[in-house]
Amino acid sequence: MIFSELYGAYYNTVAAILTEAIAHPLIDRCMNEIIKKYAFSESIWAIPDAIKEERWQLILPDGTTPIKNKPSMPITLLQKQWLKAIGCDPRIKLFGDFDFDYADVEPLFLPTDYIIFDKYSDGDDFTDENYISNFRLILDAIKNKHPLRIETLNRKGNLVGQVVLPEYLEYSEKDDKFRLISAGKRFGSTINLGRIVSCKREEKAFEGVPEKRSKARPRSVIFELKDERNAMERVLLHFAHFEKTAERIGENLYSIKVYYDKEDETEIVIRILSFGPMIKVTAPVHFIDLIKQRLIEQKKL
Repeated sequence: MIFSELYGAYYNTVAAILTEAIAHPLIDRCMNEIIKKYAFSESIWAIPDAIKEERWQLILPDGTTPIKNKPSMPITLLQKQWLKAIGCDPRIKLFGDFDFDYADVEPLFLPTDYIIFDKYSDGDDFTDENYISNFRLILDAIKNKHPLRIETLNRKGNLVGQVVLPEYLEYSEKDDKFRLISAGKRFGSTINLGRIVSCKREEKAFEGVPEKRSKARPRSVIFELKDERNAMERVLLHFAHFEKTAERIGENLYSIKVYYDKEDETEIVIRILSFGPMIKVTAPVHFIDLIKQRLIEQKKL
């Protein structure tokens, strides 16, 4: 596993023990403290015995070590390849300036090696310097819990300013856009980062305590699925990142329940319609009406 905290714990623990032993003879109490800090709770029974019995031949009986230099953890060839591949993604620049340009390796994969179906082509421009600056400022505001003054363009092309308290960022793979979820208004607000014209730290404190964005219950849609022409596999793939349940109700017939946020409702309607007669929406009535209205609009066109 690449950069696995689980499988890397023992290596980091032993490296810390050796570092202490190089500086001074190691006593049991110090070794146990290091193990508790870096390893797992049950490791206190395994690592000391392996060291004392010299099965690992790292620490001498007097607490010293024959190793002269402080141990280091150089990254592997595979890790370099993976990092270089991640560095090819323009979104990595949003989180900081990273140098993954290892000259001795090729990327593990390239953006051209995979294709995302049903993805809108008007996603955010992650290479825009203003977008990157706004993103990093928002990240800092979320971490340090300070308000921002944000100006966006409305549908009429007019600037609209507001002061918000950022809570978190969310990414839509379908839209290829980032959204800021914030408090500060009665029901909170959602702001598309691509629409932000100006973003500055607000020095003035809120008057009173801003109301937190209410955690609305997720909506759900229930539909029957005919498992023909590999429909079940395609549906599970299409709705892979949504919470869902599936129940078999007949021969090649399943009842699927998908949970989603209000902001994703139009996307869910489009995805369901793409399966044609393979899917029949059974509940709720509100969603059935959306399907009908969408079909009426398509017929008019």
